[in-house]
Amino acid sequence: MQEYPIKRGFKEGLKERMYEGIEEYFGLKPEDNDGVLTISSGAFKKMTVSLGDKEKALVVDTESDISLYDNLPEEEADRIVLETSRKYNKYLEFVTGYNTKERKKKATDAAKKSK
Repeated sequence: MQEYPIKRGFKEGLKERMYEGIEEYFGLKPEDNDGVLTISSGAFKKMTVSLGDKEKALVVDTESDISLYDNLPEEEADRIVLETSRKYNKYLEFVTGYNTKERKKKATDAAKKSK
């Protein structure tokens, strides 16, 4: 499970962006269970998205579909994994306001503070 901080100015409309982003980047309507959105797409057997403490973070839990490599040629499975990763990163940027590089820096800073 990963927790991603939300950029200042991105907190308004966060719940709607969580839902809209899944539709836009994954092309699916998520299952909504009391604010916990769930989908299955590409290399994700299951992805759940919810709001963190005081709605200041996005909490994402993913479960990879390891059977891809058993059921498909390696080249095809690699393509699906890369495509899923791109969609996931675009989704996170859309919802949190931070790009991949900024999210990595935030995670590094948080790890340093927790030591």
